[in-house]
Amino acid sequence: MKTSSIVILVVIAAAIGALLMYSVDFSTYDTIGSAKQKQGQYVHLIAKLDKSKPIQYDALKDPNYLSFYAVDSLGNSTQVIYHNTKPAELEQSERVVLKGKMEGDVFQCNDILLKCPSKYKDDKQQLEKTVTQY
Repeated sequence: MKTSSIVILVVIAAAIGALLMYSVDFSTYDTIGSAKQKQGQYVHLIAKLDKSKPIQYDALKDPNYLSFYAVDSLGNSTQVIYHNTKPAELEQSERVVLKGKMEGDVFQCNDILLKCPSKYKDDKQQLEKTVTQY
């Protein structure tokens, strides 16, 4: 094999490796406390909607502004600001995954994923009935 062929193969392999590194999301789930220590860094939070505090959203005034409070599993709380439309089932979701960065005491959210196992309750109950019958 020629030296130039080997160099070209190494360059192609390095380019593929670089593309794979940038396409994979290496972020881990953080708590609110650890996100506050990582000011300005992109993190994923798993939390619950704090239903004791109001949700601020007015579709007529500003449809791209949502503000609410989230509480993590350790009991830490933070205000979340999301500059997009309000997810339809936010209040019904059991948990939310928030993607964004902490700026001071406010979490600036870029994306919200809702975790709603209540949708599968009927399927789970049916499965349990089937299993107990057999």
